[in-house]
Order: sequence, then structure tokens, then C-alpha cells
Amino acid sequence: MPSSSSNARTSRLARHFTRRPVTVDDVTIIDTSVLKRAVGAAALGNAMEWFDFAIYGYLAAVMGAVFFPSESPQVQLLYSFGAFAVAFLVRPLGGLFFGPLGDRVGRQQVLAATMIMMAISTFSIGLIPSHESIGVWAPLLLLLARLVQGFSTGGEYGGAATFIAEYAPDRKRGFLGSWLEVGTLGGFVLGAGLVNGLTWWLGSDALHAWAWRIPFLVAGPLGLVGLYLRLKLEETPAFRQQLKEHSGEQGAPINQQLRDILSANRRPMLLCLGLVFMLNIADYMLLSYMPSYLTATLGYSETGGLFVVVVAMLCMMVITPFVGALSDRIGRRPIWITACVGFFFLSVPCFMLIGSGDLLWVFGGLLVLGVLLVCLLSIVASTLPALFPTAIRYGGLAIAYNLSTALFGGTAPLLATWLVDTSGDHYMPAFYLMLASLVGFVAIWYSDESARQPLQGSPPAAASRAEAREIVAEMREQQPAAPKQSTPASTPGG
Repeated sequence: MPSSSSNARTSRLARHFTRRPVTVDDVTIIDTSVLKRAVGAAALGNAMEWFDFAIYGYLAAVMGAVFFPSESPQVQLLYSFGAFAVAFLVRPLGGLFFGPLGDRVGRQQVLAATMIMMAISTFSIGLIPSHESIGVWAPLLLLLARLVQGFSTGGEYGGAATFIAEYAPDRKRGFLGSWLEVGTLGGFVLGAGLVNGLTWWLGSDALHAWAWRIPFLVAGPLGLVGLYLRLKLEETPAFRQQLKEHSGEQGAPINQQLRDILSANRRPMLLCLGLVFMLNIADYMLLSYMPSYLTATLGYSETGGLFVVVVAMLCMMVITPFVGALSDRIGRRPIWITACVGFFFLSVPCFMLIGSGDLLWVFGGLLVLGVLLVCLLSIVASTLPALFPTAIRYGGLAIAYNLSTALFGGTAPLLATWLVDTSGDHYMPAFYLMLASLVGFVAIWYSDESARQPLQGSPPAAASRAEAREIVAEMREQQPAAPKQSTPASTPGG
């Protein structure tokens, strides 16, 4: 059953139409087949983004030896991760460019562009000759490819989340948005599995000699499939409605768009920054940092440490859609608050289990943290787009998301490693998670509930006419009765 905030939800529905009785024709009916293609195309792009993160992260030592062979192994790894970090530095620039562009020309066109840019840049890394062949040009070309990757990724997640949110019926936005994060986990698992499968099958020598190229070359076919799916999609109903309402009007120049986003929408921007801060700390801590923490800090074997992380992620993939569907019933805020409270009180106990030395207990600690992360992942794609109105949704989300990711997401593994090294305390990553949970709690506390509600600036959306009739009935119950007009008294000669 809907939560106790259902009256507030239907009140917001009613406020969409205050001057006339609402009808079924005012509700957007979403075509099921188009909706499935939209979710699949968006999720595949997100999977590709995280596939790139996974393969580069697990091949970092190999990439260092191939592109920086004259340095010591430690410096090779440092340079390799430096090239990896460059992508995060340019992500906000990609958000600043692609976000407002998506609000001007449409979500579908921009998402097609980011997909092909991601695919080409990742594929090209697999074609770059080694330092031994072309000298200093090899690391320079690697750096260029990473810059293109980061720039295109800056427009990817905000657009994909906006696309799914604007296509989804109001009552299923949490469930459908959760599949975007299934793509996140799937891309990471695929990348980790491919790298380690090649290592096991071909051996370390072959991996260093040529096999490291295979995972990057796989991005080419994946990108072509994703591009085909995105080019076959129609523009979102919300954006089409926005164009219809403002047809004939000249769009604001890009600098005016940015001013509107950054100054006139400070509250949603700040809330988005806070929510993404928590999401990124938990996300990158568990998915990117944890394998290194298990092996380098706690001394587990590489295969054992990676195995428990991958199995935990597979479990998370199964759970994610169910939690997304639950948020459509009880609301996004209760689930996000559950994650905040859980991370605050359970992070240290979970890290104690992870450091126990028993892989079974390690898996238990990871799984608890993974379930808490699922509470965030499953609803983030339905929570964040709801913060912004249609006219600036892509731009606002892309800018806030990528700024927070650049500042806190990419730096989370580095900062966690530094905290452990300087303090000697293996629980410092847990304390960092606790801090992030406090920030996330404050952000969600001041956010409005968005479950089962239309997006700001968009008409209600339903999966069928029957559901549309139910929405209309709810709205009419909440609409204030029109004041009765008194009949003027007749006057002589009138």
C-alpha cells in the first residue's frame, strides 16, 4: 500500500490541473515496447561506462608496464592511475556541455553521441601501440583517449537517468530506474570477469604482451549495439511536451541556461550534490576500492578477494530491482534513510567481519554493505531526476552529479588508502562511510518524496488507460471545487 505520504502525493498531482477538471487525455500513456527499449538502451550505456572502469582498474599494473616501461613498478602504477584519474577531472566539463545541450536538442540525440564517443575512445585504447613501439606518443595517446572517455561520460549518467525517469510511468519509476544500476553492476562484473578469465586462461606473460587489448576491443561491438538501440528510440514524452508548450520560442543561450541551473536552482543542486556524495563514497568504496583493500591492506589472495567481491555484486544485481519496486510502494525517502542509518551503525561491524581472516565472514560483511548500497543504487535513478524541472533536468543532474563524482567519487579509493596508511587504522574506510551517511541523511531529509508522483513540469504518466483513470480519480478527489458563480440580479431595462 502507498505510504502515509499518499495525500501529499495526490495533492501534487492535483496541482498540475487547477483551472479545469482533469481527464484521461491529460495523462501520458507510455507504450510498453518503447519503454522496454528505452530502459535497455540506457542500462547498456551505463554498463559500458562501468565496464571501462573495471577493465582499466584491473589492468592498471599491466597498463603501467606497457605505457611507462622506463619507470619502477611503483611509479608505473602511479602513472597508470594518474591517466585513470584524468577522466574524472574532465567529467564536470562533459556535464556542463552535454547537460544543457540535452535540454535544448533532446535527450535521445545527446545519449547517442555519448555512446559512440565512449565506445570509440575505449576501443581505441586497445589499438594504441606500446611505448616500445612509438615512444612518448603511446602515453600521450592513452591520455587523449581517457580525456575523451571522461568528457563523454560526463553526459552519460545524467542523460540515462533522465531518459528512464521521463519514460517511466509514475507508479513504476523506481522499479524501471533500478535497471540502470543493474547495468552498473553488470558492467563491473563483466569487466572483472573478462580480465581475470584472460589472466587464468592465457597467463600473465600473454596478458602483458598482447591480451590486455582484448577487453578494450570488446567495447567496440558493445558500443555499436548500444548505439543501434539508442538511435531506434523516440524522444521522451516529457521533452516532447516541453517542446510543444514552448514551440516557436527561441531557446535561451547556453550561458543563460547555465545561470538558470546554477543560480535559480540552488536548492535542488545542493541536494543532488549531497545525495551523490553519499552514493559515490559507498559505491566506489565497495566496487573499486574493496578488491585492493582486501589484497594490499588485509593480505588476502587476489583470486579470493576478487571472488567474494564479484559474488557479492551478483547478489546485489538480483536484489536491486526488488528494492526499486519497493520504493514505488513505500517511497524513496524511507529506503534512502534506511541506507544512511545502516551505514552509520553497521560500517564498523562489517569491516570487522571483513578483517576476520575467514572468507565466509568476509563475504557476510561485504553482503551487508552491498545490501545497504543497493538501497541507494536501486532508487538513485528515480530520485535525482525528480529534483529538477523538465526544462533543466538533464543539465542540472549532469552538472551536479559529475561535479560530486569528480570531487568525491574518483578520490574515494585514494583517500581511503591514504587514511589507512597515515593512521594505521584499518577501520578508517568505515569511518569515512559513516561521515558520508550523515551527509546523505541531511540531504534526503530536506528532499521531497517523489514516489508515485509526476516529474516536475511534466504531466502524469501511466502504463495503461486503466491506470490513467485511477490517477484521474485521485486527482479529482484532491482538486479544489470550483467556486460557484452567483447569477447577477436582473435590473430594469437589463
